[in-house]
Amino acid sequence: QAQLVESGGGLVQAGGSLRLSCAASVRTFSSYAMGWFRQAPGLEREFVAVISGSGGMTSYADSVKGRFTISRDNAKNTVYLQMNSLKPEDTAVYYCAATRYYSTNYARYDYWGQGTQVTVSS
Repeated sequence: QAQLVESGGGLVQAGGSLRLSCAASVRTFSSYAMGWFRQAPGLEREFVAVISGSGGMTSYADSVKGRFTISRDNAKNTVYLQMNSLKPEDTAVYYCAATRYYSTNYARYDYWGQGTQVTVSS
């Protein structure tokens, strides 16, 4: 079993930045790829970014590429999402998730956090 707890969400103006954190209570954290997903009201959950267990491989959704950066600190069992140049369309609940398989597909993820709200005002 694993528990994931996100933090760092909030209200920010367009063009601003936020850094999300996800603390994981899981054995062998480095054996899990970690992903960030988001869900806006009325829309399906969508992939944002994923990082491999070692941190050596990352992938991003086209909509956030060049603006968001995913990273992890395996000594702290924590994954981060640095979000810059935020846009109103980035407004959503952001979830971190853990998977044994490096994937952009939410169905491959075994553990999920409760989510943190990010609101970007225009």
